[in-house]
Amino acid sequence: MSEESVPQQGGAGQPEGLVQRMEELMAALNAELSALDAELQAAGPVRTDTGEDGAAR
Repeated sequence: MSEESVPQQGGAGQPEGLVQRMEELMAALNAELSALDAELQAAGPVRTDTGEDGAAR
């Protein structure tokens, strides 16, 4: 990612602001993954049957 696409913050608070933003993004990602996991668990087991040619049926 280039420097132009990253918002710049002035002052000594930049590292703390960046760490806080990363923590917020990780929390959001974790929530999304948890929701996806719950959906997949509710959908039941994944079917892995394959034919003789190895293609999923």
